[in-house]
This record gives sequence, C-alpha cells and structure tokens, in this order.
Amino acid sequence: MRTSTSSAAAPRLVIFALALGGFAIGTTEFATMSLLPDFAGEFGIDVARAGHVISAYALGVVVGAPLLAVLTAGMRRRTLLIALMIAFAIFNALSGMAPNVEWMLVFRFLSGLPHGVYFGIAALTAASLVEESRRTTAIGRMFLGLTIATIVGVPVASLIGQYVGWRWSFGLVAAIATLTAILVAAFVPDRDHKGAHSPLGELAALKRPQVWLTLAIGAIGFGGVFAVYTYLTTTMMQVTDASPEAMPFALAVFGIGMTIGSLVMPRFADRALMPTAAALLIWSAVVLAIYPAATHNLAALMVVLFCIGFGVALGPVLQTRLMDVAGDAQALAAALNHSAFNTANALGPWLGGMAITAGYGLTSTGWVGTLLALAGLAIWAVSFALEKADARRGEGLPEAAE
Repeated sequence: MRTSTSSAAAPRLVIFALALGGFAIGTTEFATMSLLPDFAGEFGIDVARAGHVISAYALGVVVGAPLLAVLTAGMRRRTLLIALMIAFAIFNALSGMAPNVEWMLVFRFLSGLPHGVYFGIAALTAASLVEESRRTTAIGRMFLGLTIATIVGVPVASLIGQYVGWRWSFGLVAAIATLTAILVAAFVPDRDHKGAHSPLGELAALKRPQVWLTLAIGAIGFGGVFAVYTYLTTTMMQVTDASPEAMPFALAVFGIGMTIGSLVMPRFADRALMPTAAALLIWSAVVLAIYPAATHNLAALMVVLFCIGFGVALGPVLQTRLMDVAGDAQALAAALNHSAFNTANALGPWLGGMAITAGYGLTSTGWVGTLLALAGLAIWAVSFALEKADARRGEGLPEAAE
C-alpha cells in the first residue's frame, strides 16, 4: 500500500488542492481563446496575430515540461508544487498588465513553463496517496480541476473579460493559483520520495522505448480531439447554422463529457490499464467518424461532442502508463505527458486546417481526427506487442519509484 496521510480526510484535501491548480491552468489555457478579440482590439492588432499568444503559451508548456523536470529533479515535491504555482500566479498577473503584444507573448510563454511539471508532479503526488490499484482513479480526480475549468472557469473568465476587462481575467487566474499554493502548503504532506534525484537520472527515462511510445500515443492519438475543437465554433456557424447562444452550451457539453470521462474511465484503467487506453482510442475513432454527419443537426452534434469529450480520459490513463514504464525517472516522464498533449494540440489543428484548405470542408476535421486516433491505436499495438515480447523473455516493466 502507498503511504497515506495522517487522517482519512487528508487525501481528499490534498487532491482538492492539486485539482485547484489544474483549474487555474485550464481556465487560463482555454479562456485566452475567447479573450483574443478583446486584447487584439486594445493592442491594435488583428485576431490572427493575437492568436500567437496562444501558441506562445503552448510553446512554454512544451519547453518547460522537460526543462524544469530535469532542473528540479532534486526538489521535494511539495516545495516544487508551491514554487510552480507561485510562478504561474506571477506570470499570469503580468499577462494581465502587459503594455503591448510583445510583452504579452513573453508573459504567456513564461506562464506555460510550469504547466507540464505541475501536472506531472501533482499526478505523482496524487498516486502516492492511494493503493497501487487505485492510482489512475486518484490521478483522474486530480485532473478534474482541468475538466471542470472548461465548464465553470472558462465561462466565468470570459464574462469577466466582457464586462470588467480582459486583464482582470488573468488576475482571477493569478488569485486561484495563489490560493492553490497556500492550500498545497497546508495539506500536501512534506515528505521525500524515492526517485532519480538528479538531472542525469531523470534523463534516463528518454532511453526507454516504452516512454517514447506512450508519449507518441498521446501526441498523435489525441490530435483528433483538437482538430475538431479548434474549428468547432466555425463549423457550428457555417454547417450547423446554430445561433451564437448555442456556442457556450456546446463547449460546456464537451467539458461535461471530459469530466464524466475522467471520473469513470480511470476506474477501468486501474483494473486493465492498456486495454482501457485501447478502448478509449477506438471510442475516439468511432465518435470522430460520426462527427461529420452529426454537424448537420444541433441535437446530434451535442451528443457527439459529449462523447468526444469523454475520450479525453485518455490523459490520466497515459499518465499512469508513463509512471509504469519510466522506472526511477518519474518526474520527467510525467511532465512529458503534457508536452505530448500540447504537441497534439498543434498537430490536430494543423492537419485539420490542411484538410479544410484542400477543399474537403469544415466537417473533414472529424475524419482527420479518426485517422489520428487510429494512428495512435497502431502505436499502442506496437507498445503492447513489445511489452508482451519482453514478458516472454522475462523482462518486465521497470520498477517505478514512489
């Protein structure tokens, strides 16, 4: 059994504190998209150029996850989580005070740096609170902060941006991040954990083929979700002929699907991790294939959006898989999971945009998503086959440190 905190209520409080940080991260990551026209107008630039702000944040995530995981390898987890949230609060506050778009790009890049490492260390911390057989469930509950942000945090931040000013939306995120740091200091147990504890030790994770295969499953297999999500508003306007009032509702339905998926699927993953990952990839391939037909009917579209969101439960499943295959290099592998998903965030919209530009129409993003999910499933099959071959040779998965 994993080491527990001193009281029965403590693990729930720890996971709540960690999830609140995910809520702050999810709010700023997704709400910035809806705030683009506001700060574009204030800075006197077009929306296309303002969109670089989103790319800057994603680049910060991709760069920060491996870099900070290696540089902070010797830090205690609680100390690191507090430092990451304080930095996240500072850089979001500075984003709200940016005098021009150039400084905005800098502050959004810096805001993205703590993202991957925070989620990686938070996942390891959540998993350490429970028995081995309940790790993915604990990680899934920690991820609820991110999914609930799409239902509650993003609409609230958007309303603040509309009625008070976009700068205050970043102030809200900074306040939530500060509260997270306080709660982490109060509730997360201050104990050391066995692990690499050195930059070279963390880099050892990169020598393991199963680590790369797991990251590739997320980077490619998850891309279809973002291919559809990026062009959803335009598709609803031009294909579904939906009213503007339906847009926030559609995004909320997607977020509800994410939340329920993160509650339900980790329970199956705790019993059969790799089969659950395969099931989620097949699920995504099927519902993304249905998406083009569903876009012509608003009610059908809402059902499919819920189902697509449900497939986002692949995130905590792959997070646990990385814990299993990384050996002692837990921090880097856990953080890289979020670099992989931000790679998917770039790959999916890029391929979806290519399909639209080629004349296949807005609904073709669903077929792009299906192909990406199937490609992720093919990588899963390679990973699964190699694991079975190693088992036959008597070479099991590396022992993971707590």
